[in-house]
Amino acid sequence: METSGRIATTPDALDFTVENVEKGLHQLYYDPNIENKNLAQKWLMQAQVSPQAWQFCWALLSPDKVPEIQYFGASALHTKISRYWSDIPSDQYETLKTQLFSQIACFSSGSKMVLTRLCVALASLALNTMPEVWPGAVPEMVRVFQEEGGGVDGRARCLALLELLTVLPEEFQTSRLPQYRKGQVRGALGREWGSVCPLLQQLLRQGDSPGAVKARVLRCLSSWVLLDVPLSESEGLVEDCFTALPDPELFDTAVEAIVNAVSQPDSQRYVNTLLKLVPQVLSLQEQLREAVQNGDMETSHGICRIAVALGENHSRALLEQVEHWQGFLALVNMIMFCTGIPGHYPVNETTSSLTLTFWYTLQDDIMSFDCERQAVYLQVYRPVYFQLVDVLLHKAQFPSDQEYASWSSDEKEQFRIYRVDISDTLMYVYEMLGAELLSNLYEKLGRILTNTEQASSWQHTEALLYGFQSIAETIDVNYSDVIPGLIGLLLRININNVQLADTVMFTIGALAEWLADHPVMLSSVLPLVLQALGNPDLSISSVSTLKKICRECKYDLPPYASNIVAVSREVLSKQIHKTSQCMWLMQALGFLLSALHVEEILRNLHSLITPYIQQLEKLADETPNPSNKLAIIHILGLLSNLFTTLDISKQEDESGESTAPPVKTAPPPPGPNPVVVVLQQVFALIQTVLSKWLNDSQVVEAVCAIFEKSVKTLLHDFAPMVSQLSEMLGQMYSTIPQASALDLTRQMVHIFARETDHFPPIKALFELVTSVTLSIFQQGPRDHPDIVDSFMQLQAQALKRKPDLFLSESLDVKAMFHCGLLSLKFPEAPTVKSTCLFFTELLPRCSDVPPVARVVQENGKLLLQAVLEAIGGGSSRSLMEQFAEVLFNLNKHCFPLLTVWLKEALQAQGFPSTRVTTEQKDTFTQQILRERVTKRRMKDIVKEFTLVCRGLHGTEYAAEYCL
Repeated sequence: METSGRIATTPDALDFTVENVEKGLHQLYYDPNIENKNLAQKWLMQAQVSPQAWQFCWALLSPDKVPEIQYFGASALHTKISRYWSDIPSDQYETLKTQLFSQIACFSSGSKMVLTRLCVALASLALNTMPEVWPGAVPEMVRVFQEEGGGVDGRARCLALLELLTVLPEEFQTSRLPQYRKGQVRGALGREWGSVCPLLQQLLRQGDSPGAVKARVLRCLSSWVLLDVPLSESEGLVEDCFTALPDPELFDTAVEAIVNAVSQPDSQRYVNTLLKLVPQVLSLQEQLREAVQNGDMETSHGICRIAVALGENHSRALLEQVEHWQGFLALVNMIMFCTGIPGHYPVNETTSSLTLTFWYTLQDDIMSFDCERQAVYLQVYRPVYFQLVDVLLHKAQFPSDQEYASWSSDEKEQFRIYRVDISDTLMYVYEMLGAELLSNLYEKLGRILTNTEQASSWQHTEALLYGFQSIAETIDVNYSDVIPGLIGLLLRININNVQLADTVMFTIGALAEWLADHPVMLSSVLPLVLQALGNPDLSISSVSTLKKICRECKYDLPPYASNIVAVSREVLSKQIHKTSQCMWLMQALGFLLSALHVEEILRNLHSLITPYIQQLEKLADETPNPSNKLAIIHILGLLSNLFTTLDISKQEDESGESTAPPVKTAPPPPGPNPVVVVLQQVFALIQTVLSKWLNDSQVVEAVCAIFEKSVKTLLHDFAPMVSQLSEMLGQMYSTIPQASALDLTRQMVHIFARETDHFPPIKALFELVTSVTLSIFQQGPRDHPDIVDSFMQLQAQALKRKPDLFLSESLDVKAMFHCGLLSLKFPEAPTVKSTCLFFTELLPRCSDVPPVARVVQENGKLLLQAVLEAIGGGSSRSLMEQFAEVLFNLNKHCFPLLTVWLKEALQAQGFPSTRVTTEQKDTFTQQILRERVTKRRMKDIVKEFTLVCRGLHGTEYAAEYCL
């Protein structure tokens, strides 16, 4: 197209002509070049908001244009009215309204999409002029479209009017009206319902009304009830919707209208209307049963939505009508039918999941009554909830193996999520039914597993166990007398299926706390778990169960420890588990070893990790390549996860507890911690690995993770390694600086900087990494936001834990301050947050660290300017709380200087924003200087000022921001 380039790239106002807009639209719809399409779209968006839009939009609506062009004209009109209302002179309102009425009449028999956009434009005009300028908007709309004339047939006029009335409340929901206007307009619209309701009723009840008109009436009702139209005022129409349900063409819109009407929060006030609706809903049971028998999922789904909407939104109101208890119980049973609808979710049915929230709501409402009334309701509804458990466990059953194999992976995943929802519901129901529920499940499981005459399907067994597991996972079942029997039953299950085996494992895992109180049962269940550990299909369930047992029962496991370690070692060597499960398994072994005597820990550690150390030695000799890199990271990860949970210091803490008598634990050992012993043995090997892989951040991270997790777990027991680790870290960071080394240094500073014996190596390491990082800043730090982030966090930690580090003559505090100023201007939010934290910790040290006091005195004004620049719009609004903290600390610790700096900084014209006046800056200064006590108030002052600086004050954005 010859002029396409000119149209798309020249946003000159003179170019926004009818002809050029048409060319732009042609380019947008038909040009095969995606860049040209994008340019055309950009240009058209500019055209739509230009002053010229008022001229071309009417021309584009000409009957000889194609619908796409007419649609753009109608959209431009809507944009101008909804977003630029203030540009329209008040003497033009009437003309604009008349033109829109005229165009809607023309398009009532034309393109549906253009008609809708024109209706939305007129709706926007009405909302902007109600109630003062155009008080009787809706009656006038009705009158205009009911008048004969214009060559438009009655049905088309009627549909156009209904479209207009439908989009009016919808446009209100999305309009950009100021908050005070929203309330006025909502009230005005509510009063207009008196004009709309009789019209809709008349059209719906007329025998000769076409289906299209009735469907539009139902849509219109749906739209209006969202304005919180009182249910008592729409009662007749809602009842009419029920008469529309047998008509397949009206079914969906009728369902939507009923659901919307009864779901409005305000509708619970109209109890009499709700009571009239209960029999209406119950009358749909025959239609529901037929739909289920015929496999008509859409109809059953729709009727279920209606029943659930009434029950879920109004269960308390309907429960309170005690004389109508049978009607409400019938509704509850109807919802129960929907919960138990035949078929497997999500393949043969999608309805049952809609009902689950109802059961939560009903239970909450019953339990919220006083004890006397609660007892009455429980008498009626406890049997219902026992029935619900049966229904849910039936729905949770897997289909036959053959059928399940035919399901897609998406269907299997949806079914898994559905079962989780059922599990959550069962856990909740337990609060009402209590221990009797566990007894009930136990009896059923016992009958299935002991019935020799009639074999039961594995699915039935699995579902009952799943019920047990759902409850035991989150509820304390330690007092339950059925658990020993349950474990006895677990041993009788013929596990011939992966899903069943998984659930057996998860059930044992859910009983880990109970097993800690009843360790005699461990000998029964551990063989099952260790056997499952060797099955890759049971990877997640078996490993997570072993981890739970090792965590909860570790003081009872020493007799089984060598066996658990041997099986785990064999499983790990076969590499049958994915990486994450291998890591969990190592954590499980860490818990297990923590309860042993030191000699036993070392013996088991040796047998467990020697193969990996040998493998690591071999890998360290090889030339670096991608495959041996993965192997190195895997081995380092295994060691990290083992050391994360191997914590013998907790033996003393826990030995006094009832669950762990002193006889079970070893006394605290006099020698070094076993983890330290192992780390010292492999230290040279780790250094060798590092020397080969120092420029690979993932390997460096994996090495740092071993020490970081060990330091976090061992705390002061890590002391023997402080010196050599500090030296290694310094060498690492000096050669190739990486953020993970700084993070490990921060941990070391946090734990050991205050200890006299360890201060020298920590001080040397801190000074070295600071010096290296300062040289990175001199070369340009923009390529290393992660290093800058970690560096600022390290400095903040040092200031917090050991400010003496800043007294060192070899530490250039001034250079660090300037690095902080640079970092405040980084685009990465985490880096800026960490830098603000650095300054927040630095400023209070003005009183006790002379080098800090000097730097702040000489350069504090630069910090203030950087903070003001950020508040003025230089940084994301999400960071304003952090900048407010820096300001608060400046005010608290440097008050005399801040008064001078503020005055000087804010004198500059257009700083920190061209949008703020001198008066606003003066007010801001006074507010800041007054606020030296309440940090929250300082944050509010900064939030308020940043909105003014950005021109957002008083907007919808501001309202959301200030919530």
